[in-house]
Amino acid sequence: MQDLQKKRERAVLAGLSATSMESAERSTEQSMDELSALADTAGADTVAMILQTRQSPEPRTFLGAGKVQEIKEVVINAECDLCIIDNELSPSQARALEEILGVRVLDRSGLILDIFAQRAATKEGRLQVELAQYNYLLPRLTGMWTHLKRQAGTSAPIGTRGPGETQLETDRRHIRRRIQKLEEELEQVRRVRSTQRRRREKNAMPMVALVGYTNAGKSTVLNSLTRSDIPANNRLFDTLDTTTRRLWMGEIGREVLLSDTVGFIRKLPTHLIEAFKATLEELQYADLLLHVIDISAPDWEEQAAVTDALIEQLGAGKTPCLRVYNKCDAAPLTILPRSRDSVSISARTGEGMETLREKIAEVLHG
Repeated sequence: MQDLQKKRERAVLAGLSATSMESAERSTEQSMDELSALADTAGADTVAMILQTRQSPEPRTFLGAGKVQEIKEVVINAECDLCIIDNELSPSQARALEEILGVRVLDRSGLILDIFAQRAATKEGRLQVELAQYNYLLPRLTGMWTHLKRQAGTSAPIGTRGPGETQLETDRRHIRRRIQKLEEELEQVRRVRSTQRRRREKNAMPMVALVGYTNAGKSTVLNSLTRSDIPANNRLFDTLDTTTRRLWMGEIGREVLLSDTVGFIRKLPTHLIEAFKATLEELQYADLLLHVIDISAPDWEEQAAVTDALIEQLGAGKTPCLRVYNKCDAAPLTILPRSRDSVSISARTGEGMETLREKIAEVLHG
């Protein structure tokens, strides 16, 4: 056990809330706490969190010079292995920070991609993560090969001038080829899913998809409804690969398919949304979405808004949606929303699960 703990890296976290940035991109105390949970999921211990407020990002280092110096002192004194920035960094900003701090620098997108790479279990999941990683890596290659820049122009060292291809260009070509291959393989996945969908429609089997913020309890809801034993742990992005189970609905006299999907999160990398479209496009074809919301989370309204925005982005905004307020046993009764298209449950204790089944049957039967 001690050996495992030794392997955990030590990280300093930093974020910027600049008035010139869009509100969704600014760092807040909540987003920093979430970043710490992400770091823990990836295998790093947070030693310090630094949040800066200023008018606009510093073009070269993103954070102000004084704040970068403060982070450097933490890195040295706490013997940190890496620095994680809560915002999106340009390749040149990440490079500049690494030079100053003397440790690896990851932005939020890079951290989420790392977690996805650790968690993807199926071939499809691994393909999607690899595609997202390569699209993230491509513009950052230049920084990894800065020493080769000196080969250009008349000042190039003897023996390096001429039409020869630099390692940077070779790597770019290799990655572009790999991206093309991955996109072709994922297109094949789409075709298989499309065939499965047509078969499902032919058999008139309704599809219910669980969506929601990461760690909202989607897998626990699926287990409770279908009496399955899918691992449901209290950690971010525990489910990456779509899990589908059959559920007999006596209320409507037929079986339905219940599908668990990857959790959403604020500032989810665009590359990931694109790569996971083969999986997430299932939402467009679902007969009903169960939007699972952790009502015990202090920022549950913001989490629900993030999920709503991504549902729209994925083209499923018109799909019937039932809001499922989970973990109601851990929330005050006064904050539980009440409306026709919502239900409050505790998937852990079973409270409200019968009502949820009735609501599902009502939508599907109607």
